[in-house]
Amino acid sequence: MAFGQAATNASGLSAEPVVYEFQSHVGHAAQQGMGQTHDIMEQSINVQAHGVRPLWEVTTPAYVVPLGDSARLLRKEHTSAKKAEIVWNN
Repeated sequence: MAFGQAATNASGLSAEPVVYEFQSHVGHAAQQGMGQTHDIMEQSINVQAHGVRPLWEVTTPAYVVPLGDSARLLRKEHTSAKKAEIVWNN
């Protein structure tokens, strides 16, 4: 009964194969002539550049905190954090 294989009647599963027939579409793969061309760039301008500038000339590098420094900072915050007082009475 798993995976949607439930029987349609109460007697159990049927061993009869189920044959599926799909409809055919006659004009689905017929060849046709090409349509009219359309210029999609009719209101744009042409921009050209010569040469390549390195990235270090254009932007400044972002400073990334090293993982060791951030781990040391977290450890320092953890040691200086206020501790909870727990009293266990068993």
